[in-house]
Amino acid sequence: MSKGPGLFADIGKKAKDLLTKDYNADQKISISTYSGAGVALTSTAVKKGGLSAGDVAAQYKYKNVLFDVKVDTESNILTTFTLTEILPSTKAIASLKVPDYNSGKLEVQYFHDHATFTSAIALNQSPCIDVTATIGTPSIAFGAEAGYDTTSGNFTKYTAGISVTKPDSCASIILGDKGDTIRASYVHHLDNLKKSAAVGEITRRFSTNENTFTVGGSYAVDHLTVVKAKLNNHGKLGALLQHERHFGICAFYSPG
Repeated sequence: MSKGPGLFADIGKKAKDLLTKDYNADQKISISTYSGAGVALTSTAVKKGGLSAGDVAAQYKYKNVLFDVKVDTESNILTTFTLTEILPSTKAIASLKVPDYNSGKLEVQYFHDHATFTSAIALNQSPCIDVTATIGTPSIAFGAEAGYDTTSGNFTKYTAGISVTKPDSCASIILGDKGDTIRASYVHHLDNLKKSAAVGEITRRFSTNENTFTVGGSYAVDHLTVVKAKLNNHGKLGALLQHERHFGICAFYSPG
């Protein structure tokens, strides 16, 4: 793949991951194992109130083919098939969730040194089509996204964004929710390996005149342990301890 501006989904992704990824209001534990043959297995258990749920996921990679399958305790089976370089600078992703056969989706991604383009279509009788485009360089990128419902003939979403990336920081501005919200974020890495970082994000919703300001970050206690925390102006606090076992099993725990 090229070293271009990246996908539209990458705009603001670093800040979003720092503020949302792995946070869970329930008790959760996840264990992963890896083999030299290209197979990865992950087992996850979640306890919410008095109810427990879980899933088992397997991933297999061979050359330019990646196959994922996940089975949960409600008998849902999610399969994802990813094929890279079927054509130069392209990636194709097909997914299906059983027994919901209307959940099928096909996405094609194209990468260029100065632009990326994606197109995704739902594989059902009333498909929705999502299209994104990004232009720029790895340092600065401009992008837009649109979703179209072929049944109603209406746009389901349209979003625009810009990101500026430097070796130790990343800033982005995204205009979303059909122009109703604007979100600006800034991430600053605190070490050369980018394991510790600080993040700030402010969101403005025009329809309600509501502002939300969130600060957070992650700190690498050592090469196996990371602590994350976040706090917004509404007084909502989140914290996470993430630890990786050195013998190839990753354990993540988020207290309820």
